[in-house]
Amino acid sequence: MIELLNFISLIISLFLFSYLYTLSIQPVKREKKRGKRAWRECMKLRVSASLFEFFIVVNMIIWIWFPIPIINWKVHVNYLVGMLIGIIIIIPCLAILLKGLRDAGSEALQPSKETQMYGGIYNYIRHPQSLGEFPLFTAIAFIVNSWFLIILTIVYIIIYLPIMIYYEEQDLIRRFGDDYRDYQKRTGALFPKFRKSE
Repeated sequence: MIELLNFISLIISLFLFSYLYTLSIQPVKREKKRGKRAWRECMKLRVSASLFEFFIVVNMIIWIWFPIPIINWKVHVNYLVGMLIGIIIIIPCLAILLKGLRDAGSEALQPSKETQMYGGIYNYIRHPQSLGEFPLFTAIAFIVNSWFLIILTIVYIIIYLPIMIYYEEQDLIRRFGDDYRDYQKRTGALFPKFRKSE
């Protein structure tokens, strides 16, 4: 029973995180209906999304003790193998995520109309926080030693990440106009663009 409740909680948390986070990255669109308070509402939505992201991690960790038996596929009989793979994924992803958070500044949590386009790592990729953050779910799945969770998180990333990027970039185009369109041409969404020397 606990296994099923934990699984249901995981799926609901994934859905609510995705929904709330997608709403939080569209302050300009929201401002048309809600006025200036939309920016503050987006911060509250982002905080709420973070809470469900925390629940996702907790649900995945609970899986260690309460897996659903029929889909309890182990990565390896030795837990250290999955843990090692997870740590190998976590180290570079965490570095990218922290650099993205630092270069975004307060905008990472609280969108502001006054914020200008970022520099730093954003000069090379448009979504370093996503590149660093989302693979952490898969890293945790490896640490939990569950092929099912690995597959679930990879499918989730493949489906949700392009959707999230689309909605965020539509709002950034509303916000920064042609400057953002030029920026899209110069930089890759998740990986740097290599330009031919002229």
